Amino acid sequence: MPKRNDIESILIIGAGPIVIGQACEFDYSGTQATRALKEEGYRVVLVNSNPATIMTDPNLADATYIEPITPEYVEAIIQKEKPDAILPTVGGQTALNLAMDLHQQGILKKYHVQLIGAQVDAIEKAEDRERFKEAMDGAGIETAQGGFIHSWQEAEGFLEKIKFPIIIRPSFTLGGTGGSVAYNFEEFQELVENGLNASPISEVLIEESLLGWKEFELEVIRDKIDNVIIICSIENIDPMGVHTGDSITVAPAMTLTDKEYQHMRNDAIQCLRTIGVETGGSNVQFAVHPETGRRIIIEMNPRVSRSSALASKATGFPIAKVAAKLAVGYTLDELPNDITGKTLAAFEPTIDYIVTKVPRFDFEKFPSASGHLGVQMQSVGEVMSIGRTFRESLQKAFRSLEVGLDGLEPKPPAEGDPDLHRARSLDMSTLRYATAFRLLKVRQAFLEGQSVEDIFNLTKIDPWFLQQIKKLVDLNNRKTQSIPSLHALKHNGFSDRQIGRMAGKTEIEIRAQRKKESIYPSYKVVDTCAAEFVAQTPYCYSTYDEENEIQPLKGKKVMILGGGPNRIGQGIEFDYCCVQAVFGLQDQGYKTIMVNCNPETVSTDFDLVDRLYFEPVTFEDVLNIVEFEKPDGVLVQFGGQTPLKIANALADAGVPVIGTSPQSIDLAEDREKFGKILDKLKVVCPQYGTGRTLDEVVTVAERIGFPVLARPSYVLGGRAMEIVYSKEQLIDYIARSADVTEGHPILIDEFLEDAFEFDVDALCDGETVHIGAVMQHIEEAGIHSGDSACVLPPYRITTEAMDEIIRITKALAIELKVIGLINLQFAYKDGEVYVLEVNPRASRTVPFVSKTTNTPLARIASQLATGLKLSNFDLKQWDSNHHIAVKEAVLPFNKFPEESIFLSPEMKSTGEVMGISNSFGQSFRRASISAGNKIPDSGTVFISVNNSDKLDVIPIARDLYEIGFVILATSGTAKELSRNGIPVDPIFKVGEGRPNIVDGIKNDNINLVINTPMGERSRYDEEAIGRACIQKGIVAITTLSGAEAAVRAIRLAGQKISVRTIQEYHQ
Repeated sequence: MPKRNDIESILIIGAGPIVIGQACEFDYSGTQATRALKEEGYRVVLVNSNPATIMTDPNLADATYIEPITPEYVEAIIQKEKPDAILPTVGGQTALNLAMDLHQQGILKKYHVQLIGAQVDAIEKAEDRERFKEAMDGAGIETAQGGFIHSWQEAEGFLEKIKFPIIIRPSFTLGGTGGSVAYNFEEFQELVENGLNASPISEVLIEESLLGWKEFELEVIRDKIDNVIIICSIENIDPMGVHTGDSITVAPAMTLTDKEYQHMRNDAIQCLRTIGVETGGSNVQFAVHPETGRRIIIEMNPRVSRSSALASKATGFPIAKVAAKLAVGYTLDELPNDITGKTLAAFEPTIDYIVTKVPRFDFEKFPSASGHLGVQMQSVGEVMSIGRTFRESLQKAFRSLEVGLDGLEPKPPAEGDPDLHRARSLDMSTLRYATAFRLLKVRQAFLEGQSVEDIFNLTKIDPWFLQQIKKLVDLNNRKTQSIPSLHALKHNGFSDRQIGRMAGKTEIEIRAQRKKESIYPSYKVVDTCAAEFVAQTPYCYSTYDEENEIQPLKGKKVMILGGGPNRIGQGIEFDYCCVQAVFGLQDQGYKTIMVNCNPETVSTDFDLVDRLYFEPVTFEDVLNIVEFEKPDGVLVQFGGQTPLKIANALADAGVPVIGTSPQSIDLAEDREKFGKILDKLKVVCPQYGTGRTLDEVVTVAERIGFPVLARPSYVLGGRAMEIVYSKEQLIDYIARSADVTEGHPILIDEFLEDAFEFDVDALCDGETVHIGAVMQHIEEAGIHSGDSACVLPPYRITTEAMDEIIRITKALAIELKVIGLINLQFAYKDGEVYVLEVNPRASRTVPFVSKTTNTPLARIASQLATGLKLSNFDLKQWDSNHHIAVKEAVLPFNKFPEESIFLSPEMKSTGEVMGISNSFGQSFRRASISAGNKIPDSGTVFISVNNSDKLDVIPIARDLYEIGFVILATSGTAKELSRNGIPVDPIFKVGEGRPNIVDGIKNDNINLVINTPMGERSRYDEEAIGRACIQKGIVAITTLSGAEAAVRAIRLAGQKISVRTIQEYHQ
C-alpha cells in the first residue's frame, strides 16, 4: 500500500535526558525514524531536551526544538508548527507518557493532531497493568496471579491470597522505578507506599513471585494488514527477579525447544493483536518455569524499547526505521531489507552467530547501593558482543566492559596487594544473590569443584549456560604451547592477555606467537539471512574461523574509535562527537570505519559508516582491525577515555594515530611536565603536588594547606575525588578510596573555595586557535563540571578575566601542538585566573556548545586531523549570539534513595538537558523543568545553610519572601533571617523535636528546599532531608548559586511560553 498522502508534517517526540532505564538507544531510534520520514518527503518537526543527541543536530529534522518535553511546551510547538501527526513510539516511556497527557488534556483534539505508530487505546491497554492483565486473560494468555491496588487498605487484602515473596510494580514508571520484592510484612508495607508514590496514577500491581523462572523477550513487528514477524528472541541468563536491563542477555534464545518457541511466538503475536498495536515494533516479555514449563506473559511495550535497539544491532534489522515507515502506511512486503538489498523486510531475520549483552554498573559512585540486583534497574550502560559460540561472545562482552577484565575471569591482583599470593575460597551462599559480576563467582565455584547442579540450585541460572562457563574454566587449565590448544583458546574468546597470564608471557609475546603460528581473526558479516544473500552494507565482527567474509575497504579511509559502554563520566556526548567526526570525514571524501561495542548508540548504526566493526575497543581487537584494514589514520580523541587508554600502545605498535598526538594528551596529564609548561607561559594554577606513599601525600597536603582536593591520577568523571579539610580526613580518604603506589600516585591540589569556574572548548590546527565557547558554571568550584549547571555566555566575569582565559587557551593549545579539540577548565578568584585542567580531546560540553553556537566543533576537528586548517572554515565569533543557553545535569538519586544528594568533585549525573531563550532566568527555568526539577512558583520554602552561607542567603530569602513564599528555617538560619527583617517560622531539625523538617516534607507542607551541606555533624539530618525530598519529588537545591539562579527563574513564572527552533536561533 502507498504511503499516506493525507499527512505532510510529523512531530517526533524524543526521550529527553539519559537516565537509568532510558539511555541513548532512543537517540538511535529517533535519528533512524527522522531520516526514514524525511526520506519519504515528510516535513519532520522534532522536540527533545537533550543537546547531546544526534537527533537534535540542526541538519537532521526540518524544525528542531530543544525544549522541555511537557504538555505545556509541546502544545506551544503544536500551536506554532501545526503538525498533522505525532510519532510517539521512538522516544521511550517519556514520549509515550507525553502522548497520553496530550490526549487526556484534549490537546490532540484541539489542534486536530493524530497519533501514528500507536493509538491511545493500545497504549492504555499495554501500559495500564490492570487493563493489560484483563486483555491477556481474555486472549487466553496466562498472567501471574495478583491484582491492582490504589491504597494500603486494598493492598492488605491481597496478603490472604498470595504468599511471600511478593512482587510490587508501580504503573507507568520507567526502568522499574519503585518496583521491588517484599519478603515480609514490614517490607511489603514500605514498598507498597513507595510504589503508590512512584506511580503517576497511584496504582500498584501486586503479584505472585516468579523469582527463579527463566525470562525471555521477543521483538515483534506488525503492519496494518496484519503481517507479523519476529525480529529475534532474547534470553536472560539471570532468572526472573532481575530487571531485564540489568541482566546479561543472549540472542537468539538458547534453551527453548522449537515447540516452546513456537508457542511463545504465537502468544506474542496474539498479544499485539489483542492490545491493538496496528503498526510498528513491540517488545513482549515472558517467564517460563524451569521445571514445569508453565509460561506467563509479564508485559509488553507498544513502542521501540531498549531491547529493540539490541535486537536491531543483533540482527541488522533497523526496527525504528521500519516502524516509522509502517506508521505512515507502508506494509512489510513493500519495504526492502537494507543490508541485503534483495530481500524484503517481511522476511524474518536469521542469524548464525550468538550475541551477548552485558550491563555496565557504576556502584562505586553510590556507596549506599548494596550491589544486589532486583526488579528496579540500576545499570548505567551496556555492551554487546558477537561470536560464533556463546563462550566466545561472553568473553568478548566481558572484556568490552572496561572494568579491568580481559574476559570471564577476575582482575589479577596488583603488585603489593595482600591477596596476590593467597586464593580465598568462595562463600557459596553469595551465589543466591544476583550481582553485577555473579558469573565470576560461578566461575570460581567451578574452580573449587562445585557441580552444575549445585550452582543451579543456588542461582537458578539454566544448566546449559552453566555448562558453557564450566567449559571455559576447563579450557583455562590447558597449556598453550601447541597450535591446537592456542587456536582452541582463541576460538573460545580468550584474549591474548588472558592467555599470556596462563602461559606466563606478555600480551605482546602471545600476539607474536599467534602470528608465527598463523592464527589470525577472520571477519564475518551481520547480514540478517545467515549468509544466504550477499550483504550490501558490511557490518562485521571477528571470530577465529578460517574464512574471511570481507575484503579491506578500498580508497582513502580513516578509523574512529568509539567510546564503549556508557558510564557516569562518559556518555552519549562522546558518541555525538564520534558521529560528527564521521560526517566531517565523509565531507572530505574519506571512507569511514567505526569500532565500538555499545548497542545503544548512533555510532553503531550500520547505516552511518562505510564499515562497522562491532568489537571491544581494546588494544588487541583494534590492532587486529588496523592490521587487516590498514587505514590512513586512526582517530582517538572523540571517544572519551576509552580510546585514549590504548592510544600510546597503538602508536608504539605503528598505528597512524592522527590529530593530537598521544604524547601531547599524556603531557597534559603529567603534573610535573605540564607544570613546567605553565611556568613557561606564565600561567597560574592552584598549588599542587603528587604523593606515591601515604607519608608523601600527607606532607604535600600540609605544604599546600588544607582544604585540598585529593584524587587518583588519570580519572574521568572525577572518580574517587574528594575535598579534604584535615590530615585525619585525608588518611581516611586514602584508606577508603585510593591505592597509593609508585604507578598510581595521588594528586593533591589546593582547593579554591568560593571561586567561579569556567569551561572552554576550542579548536586548534597546530598554528591557530578558534574559541568554541566560554561557559560559566552556576555552581561554585569544587563541584564536578559534569554535575554543575553551566551557562553560555558567562553571566558574571570581568573583561580582563575573559581576556586572560582566552590568552591562556590559545597559548596552551599551541604549546601542546593540539590538532583538533581541546577543553580547559578555569577558576577565577580575587582577580586571579587559575588553570584547573587541560584535556586535549573532545569533552562532554562539545554537543552543548555546538548546538548553542551553531559551530559543529567535532566535525571540524576531524577535518583538521586530516590536514585542513582553521582558515578553510568560515567561523563566527562564539559570543556573537543574542540568546542564552543553560546546560543542567540530571542526577540518578531516585534510583539510589539512600545516597547523599549533595554535589561534590565526584561526578554522579547520568545525563544532561539544555534550556535556551533570550534571558538567563527563562533558560535556567526550562533546563530545570527538563531535568525533572520543576521549581515551584509559590508555596513554602525550607532554608537551612551552613555558617559561611548565612549572610549570602539573606538576599535569596528576601527575594523569595517578596515573591510570596512562606519561609521555614532551622534555628540558626531562622535567627539570621529574622535579624535582617525577613519573616520566618522556625522548624525542628531531625532529633530536636516533632514535627520536624522531615515530617513537614512527608506531610506535603513544603514545596522547595534550600539546604547547603554543613559537614559531618549534620550529615544524618541532611541525608534524612534528601531522602524525604526524593521520595516526595520535591526540588532540593544544595548550593547558594543554584538557589540564586532558581530565584531568577521563579520571577519569570507567569510569562507566556514561546518556543523557537534551533534553526531560528541561528538565522
